[in-house]
Amino acid sequence: MGMPQTSYRPHPFRWVPAEGQRHATTDRLAAGGWSDGEAVTMLCGESVEVDNSVEAWLWETCADCNAEAHRMARVPMVAAP
Repeated sequence: MGMPQTSYRPHPFRWVPAEGQRHATTDRLAAGGWSDGEAVTMLCGESVEVDNSVEAWLWETCADCNAEAHRMARVPMVAAP
């Protein structure tokens, strides 16, 4: 009998590309992930539609999601150079 599969999640949020930015969410991820166009509530408070395209991961990060993710992770924001 094998050990149950677990996934490593150091923080209660995950990053999700949606509507032109990389957002973060605490919404539960169903098996298989979110579908393109599925609405997810983000840390910034917006409900946006997921984009699973390869290019979407290169989008800018939502500043409000980034700030909240840093707060939740207890990691201070680094000032821009």
